[in-house]
Amino acid sequence: MNRPTLASRIALVTTTVAAVAVLIAGLVSYGLVRGAAEDEAQQALARQADVIAGIQERDIAPQRKIAVPQRIGQPLRQQGIQFVLISRAGTIVGRDPLARQAAGPLGAEPGNRSFRTRIDGETVLVESRMLPDGGAIVLAQPRSETTGLAGRVLWRTTLALAAGLTVAAFAGLLLARRLARPLQHAAAAARDLARGRRGVRLTAEGPAEVADVADSLNRLASALEHSEGRQREFLLSVSHELRTPLTAVKGFAESLADGVTTGADVRPVGATMLAESARLERLVADLLDLARLGAQDFRIDVTWVDLGALVADAATVWSARCAAEGVPFSAELPEVPLWVATDPTRVRQIIDGLAENALRVTPAGRPIVLAARAERGTAMVEVRDGGPGLTDDDLSVAFDRSVLYERYRGVRRVGTGVGLALVYGLTRRLGGTVTAGRSAEGGSCFALHLSRAPDPLDGRSVAGG
Repeated sequence: MNRPTLASRIALVTTTVAAVAVLIAGLVSYGLVRGAAEDEAQQALARQADVIAGIQERDIAPQRKIAVPQRIGQPLRQQGIQFVLISRAGTIVGRDPLARQAAGPLGAEPGNRSFRTRIDGETVLVESRMLPDGGAIVLAQPRSETTGLAGRVLWRTTLALAAGLTVAAFAGLLLARRLARPLQHAAAAARDLARGRRGVRLTAEGPAEVADVADSLNRLASALEHSEGRQREFLLSVSHELRTPLTAVKGFAESLADGVTTGADVRPVGATMLAESARLERLVADLLDLARLGAQDFRIDVTWVDLGALVADAATVWSARCAAEGVPFSAELPEVPLWVATDPTRVRQIIDGLAENALRVTPAGRPIVLAARAERGTAMVEVRDGGPGLTDDDLSVAFDRSVLYERYRGVRRVGTGVGLALVYGLTRRLGGTVTAGRSAEGGSCFALHLSRAPDPLDGRSVAGG
């Protein structure tokens, strides 16, 4: 479907507005010019009446017959002016029909008068002047004879308005193109972004609203460039993490297949392959859970959970694992049940992720503490360690995917780069919060906060999600 362009619409609107303005100005000008022309014609007729009355005053003698000299009558008729004389007795002298009809109502005392009247459907300008002998002279001129000046003025006004309309239409077209050009550039940039170009940048131009579009596209391009860079870095790190255990598994498998490893060496080789495959399985599971977090079908089974009992179960497992690493482990558990309405499997997944992260960075001889308690209307689980800890800058990006992994790879033991991001995503889906800070043991402290629930023995139920 072909849509009209913004430039064509703006040009059409500006031209239409200019045309309406010109039309209104023309109508107003027509009335003003026509009225002004009539007033000027009336004044000109009055001046001629005054002049003729003065001439008559000099020429009239008591014994002469009332008349208008030929030298005056001829020029008047050439200007379309008709005239008659009115004697002292009220007799109208003269053959001009309009002047006779205009003089008729004046009677025997016409006086010095200036007026307009309708004769045979036409407006007639009338001037009468008294003469010394007691008579009067009456001049009459049809309004149609006075339209010459008005016509010329109106014609020039029309030309000026037409020129103004042309200029307005041209200016509207230029304005439309000027406004549409940055939007066209923005559309082209958006298409380039859709095709995969990320170095696209626009120069902010035009009105503020149009410039905002360019700024927004520039920010979008920068965000996409940054996001895709992060994705590439993440894929590189994941591929590196996958390659290491795969290489080990492949190498040991080849030694077994070639018969290089036999006898008593088979058992440790098998243990190594099992550990590396477990590492691969954990990485793949974390990646799948992280990818599914944003999906609507990510399963959350909400039920009543005694958080203290859940943490106690986790403490049994992690106590043994920490002992195997030479890391002292302790658990701080509540004395009464700590009820929450949540998914126990996901909560245990969060606890295991935080505990595994703590064990990875905590050296032998330094402590790890797993604690659960009620705090400020929430149920809280803490995982504290005596490891190297995190800087202020680390704490601000602790849950960003792969940031700490890239920062400390080769410096200290790191995981897959998705563990803390997965913890953050799971906590959000459970409706809780997770924070990172420093612990009294000298290392890091990660705290999970969940809303407390009423005692399930009061008969209330919890809906599954």
